[in-house]
Amino acid sequence: MTKIFAHRGASSTHPENTMEAFKEALRVGAEGIELDVQLSKDGVVVVIHDETVNRTTNGKGWVKEYTYKQLQKFDASYKFSKKLGVCRIPSLEEVFSWATDNNMILNVELKNGLVEYEGIEEKVLELIYKYNLSNRVIISSFNHYSMVKFHQLAPEIETALIYMEGIYKPWEYAATLGAGAIHPYHPVVKEETVKLSHDLGIAVRPFTINKIELMKKFASFGCEGIITDDPKKAISVLR
Repeated sequence: MTKIFAHRGASSTHPENTMEAFKEALRVGAEGIELDVQLSKDGVVVVIHDETVNRTTNGKGWVKEYTYKQLQKFDASYKFSKKLGVCRIPSLEEVFSWATDNNMILNVELKNGLVEYEGIEEKVLELIYKYNLSNRVIISSFNHYSMVKFHQLAPEIETALIYMEGIYKPWEYAATLGAGAIHPYHPVVKEETVKLSHDLGIAVRPFTINKIELMKKFASFGCEGIITDDPKKAISVLR
């Protein structure tokens, strides 16, 4: 069965990468969530996509220049309905603590391409072990050097390579780097990509799948998962 991963939570209806978006994804029946992590100035693993807080909150500036306590002062819901109230930037620890009470699969994307965030792999791994989530976490990134490092630190935890453009034989490339999955931008995924990846035991989870015809297409290919902004729609289509 093709699992449904809510991209930054149920981000079509709730502020992305907030606990409110993750809880909504659970409520509507998604099997997993995808979320992005960076480091605050004081080394806390925080959940936010952009390297700055400008787009998703009412603040300005680089994530790395604020302490976790300072980041908590920003409102990530200011572009959404006031009925949601104030939504904060969560820490990864907050997400993991919440996840111990459900069965969600957690696809944690390390956002360490533009900003290096030295030591982020070790900090994320420490939290995975603290909350005993090794068998429910997928670590992914556009930074494939980071994925090699993470695999070396914890070969038992699945890593996934994210990419936007065509890679020659991505299944072989993933296997060479010790990754268990590829998370490609959907236009570069062909049925052959999925088949040949499966032949090497590599899972395929394309992003970001919001159109009904694409949901059906990648499910028919046998993809292990799709990453979507609208998990409620995906569930209505695929279940």
